Order: sequence, then C-alpha cells, then structure tokens
Amino acid sequence: MDARYPVGKMEMPKEITPAARQRAIESLARTPQNMRDAVRGLNDAQLDTSYRDGGWTVRQVVHHMPDSHMNAYIRLKLAMTENNPTIRPYDQDGWVKLGDVSGPIAPSQTLLDSLHQRWDLLWSTLKPEDFSRKLIHPEQGERSIDWLLFVYEWHGRHHTAHITELRKQKGW
Repeated sequence: MDARYPVGKMEMPKEITPAARQRAIESLARTPQNMRDAVRGLNDAQLDTSYRDGGWTVRQVVHHMPDSHMNAYIRLKLAMTENNPTIRPYDQDGWVKLGDVSGPIAPSQTLLDSLHQRWDLLWSTLKPEDFSRKLIHPEQGERSIDWLLFVYEWHGRHHTAHITELRKQKGW
C-alpha cells in the first residue's frame, strides 16, 4: 500500500447516478465523526507524529480538514450562485505550517462538525441538475459540482485513513 494514498488515488465514478451521489453525500457527512474516532485517545506526541516519511503530522491533518472543507463549501456556494466562477486555490502546505496548526485539535474538530452541519444540509437540498453546474479551477480547468462532491468525499476518507493506518502500524 502507498502510504500517500491509503484509500487509493481519487477517481471519479464511471457512472454518476443519484444513488452514487447519495452514497457520497452520506459518506462525506460521516467525515467529522470518522476523524474524531481516528484521533480518539491520542496524546500530544502521537498527534505530532507524521503519518509517513515527509508527510504531515496527525495534528496537521486534523487542522487541515476544516481548512480544506471550508474552501470546498465556499466553492460549492459560488458554483450554485454564479455562472462558471473561477475558484481560488490555496497553499495547503503553507497553511499547515501556520501558528494555529500547532495548537489543540479540539477547535478544528468543532469547526469541522459545525461546518459539516451546514454543508451536509446544502448537499441534501441540491436538485439533480445542480450537480452539473460548472466552476473553473485555475490549475485543473472546468469542473462540475459532481466533481466537488466526489473529491471531498474521497478527501475525508483519504485523510482519515492516513491516521487509522498510522495507528495500525504503531499499534496505538
């Protein structure tokens, strides 16, 4: 297994059906609890352990999740309210080195919980035709709301697995 991609690299489903979307929405909604479960009981030394050589620490991963999902939430709202908006990328590696990422994980867990309460509700209100609305990613080109859904559903599983796989390796 490649420690960088413990659930595999992100791939769009071959066929996007209403059932596939619903499964992705439900999986994405479980992300905050899955992350809480993944870090439950870890001490500061464990939180400050990298999940792989050259990778982020568990603490950085936990703080990264609400940062990333907030950006995605805003991207979804832009795509729902504007025609083909150009979204703004951000420097994820730079963000995980900022001072707020050295602190306790509880605020980021609470932020992820609260954000998902809103985001999950928004996902559940979209109509089938909304998923084809477009946005422009400066590095990846034109994408759809379907892409946002499946990327961030994968993202939650991806980072949760970084932590759970590390725990298995270390016997935590």
